[in-house]
Amino acid sequence: MSPSDGATLVTGYPGFIGKRLVEHLAQQGRGGVYALVQPRFLDEARGLAARVPGAPVEVLSGDVTDLHLGLSGEEVERVAASVTRIFHLAALNQLTISREEAFRTNVEGTRNVLELARECRRLERLVHFSTCHVAGAREGVISEDELDRGQEFRNAWEESKFHAEKAVVRAMDALPVTIVRPSTVVGDSRTGEIDRFEGPYALGILLVASPLVVPLPLPGNGIAPLNVVPVDFVVQATVRLASDPRAKGRTFHLVDPSPMSVARVYELIAERANRRIPKLTFPARAAEAVLRLPLLERVTRPQRAALGYINQLAWFTSANTLELLEGTGIRCPRLSTYLDTLIAYVREDYARRQAAEAETLVEDPLDEGAKANA
Repeated sequence: MSPSDGATLVTGYPGFIGKRLVEHLAQQGRGGVYALVQPRFLDEARGLAARVPGAPVEVLSGDVTDLHLGLSGEEVERVAASVTRIFHLAALNQLTISREEAFRTNVEGTRNVLELARECRRLERLVHFSTCHVAGAREGVISEDELDRGQEFRNAWEESKFHAEKAVVRAMDALPVTIVRPSTVVGDSRTGEIDRFEGPYALGILLVASPLVVPLPLPGNGIAPLNVVPVDFVVQATVRLASDPRAKGRTFHLVDPSPMSVARVYELIAERANRRIPKLTFPARAAEAVLRLPLLERVTRPQRAALGYINQLAWFTSANTLELLEGTGIRCPRLSTYLDTLIAYVREDYARRQAAEAETLVEDPLDEGAKANA
């Protein structure tokens, strides 16, 4: 790629969002795409990049935790000369990671990206992927223009993403920054596809996976909103905001403006699974204890850390996002419109696991009478 191409740098490839973002950018046909990949994912990334249609995708081996992202001097110079847009997605997103791991990748890694961005002579936009959960344990109405409100954090992931965003905010005077804060990102609204059932993704699919394995009572009273967004909406909205001059220096919640309650989502899933769920509520601590039982622990382990999120009375406003996406045709679909697609994918995923691990007793999540054979 030459300097005239107006290239794009994407960190966090080939992650769940990063993979789809690179495909979307390449199909736009604007210059080429540099995809930063950790060495351990290099072979996979090269195979995926070779099949992306549109503008060329060049895989660069590196790591955001290293100086200059671990790139060679020649690579740094090519990036600095040609890149006009940076999308920073690389992060550790597991809810159970240690504070040291979280801060090294999420905070120091973001600072390294900011340093490289300052060397990009033609930079038009740096998009930083944050999360609505920088709000920590706050409740009530939370706006896009709020960040530090003295909130407490439930885990190192939340805290590290908060401090990473603070570093980006401090850089806004010198760099053309846009911050996006997705809520819980779930599968593609068209295919249901999601690449893993853990980390922050588990928050949105908790009621798609665990309750279908075991018909537990609803943990908590269920009145809190369950704010989830499909990955295809996140990608489309982000790319659109990255090209809008009005988005520079602003923060955007990529959320469902009218989320359903946890209880309503739980009911809809139970209906589609032909299951009758208990009417009583179930304290979250009790639910976590049940999910630790030997027969359930292996299946539900990724979801346990998410229990604290489904009773958070937090409403994320999205005035900035709605303003800039008005008239574009890009809007977050209601969960009810693609819930069947998500459930179908979950069912197929568990079926694949059953086939691969025939010796493990795992009940088909959508078939009341199905039994796996040891």
